[in-house]
Amino acid sequence: MNNPKKVLFNAFDPDAEIEFSERNLPHWFQVDAAMFVTFRTMDSLPKDVLLRMQRELEGWLAIKQLPLEIAASTMGVKHSSHEMLLNRLSQMDRVHFRKVADRLFHGALDECHGRCLLRRQELANIVAEAILHHADELYDLDCFVVMPNHVHVMVQFRTEKAKSIVGQSWLRYTARQINLKTSETGAFWQAEPFDHVIRNAEQFNYLRSYVAKNPIKASLRSGEYLLWQRPV
Repeated sequence: MNNPKKVLFNAFDPDAEIEFSERNLPHWFQVDAAMFVTFRTMDSLPKDVLLRMQRELEGWLAIKQLPLEIAASTMGVKHSSHEMLLNRLSQMDRVHFRKVADRLFHGALDECHGRCLLRRQELANIVAEAILHHADELYDLDCFVVMPNHVHVMVQFRTEKAKSIVGQSWLRYTARQINLKTSETGAFWQAEPFDHVIRNAEQFNYLRSYVAKNPIKASLRSGEYLLWQRPV
């Protein structure tokens, strides 16, 4: 992708059409609204790390005198009463809970657990090339970083159909190519990405800075990550 045109990245529009889906995680999607997407390797959050995160989340909930069961359902397999438990929280508590859970999630990823195969530049390049392949065609990219065990992307999809590229190309295609390079089989990525529709300009700028500084925060050296930013 050469000399990308100037793109206006838009915040979430509460008056425009919204698509909502849910598996283990809630997913909000809106055409022409900027999104922060994170996907991670299968071994990026071992069981002991997830348990530690659950205990920390339970500590926060206990201080707030909120249902502790939400922590296990958030950090593990979501149980059937998850939404009912969340609905017992006030709107403010739900916002704070999500912020605490997100902080724990991203902090644990930056500890670089697992084999961290994406430290290898030839494997990181596979991911970067897949993300760039349909840019300025199906979606617009602002920036992305390929970390040793996870990837962050700031992207804006041009159509509803275009978002399928996350599963088809960013996950399935790259997993096949990486397995070929490493002579391995089986799942490479955790199946369900984390995504967040960006709410305003301040959040956009914060997340853009987060992506750029993520390798520094994780104490990575040059050559252990791959950072791409849209030319200004």
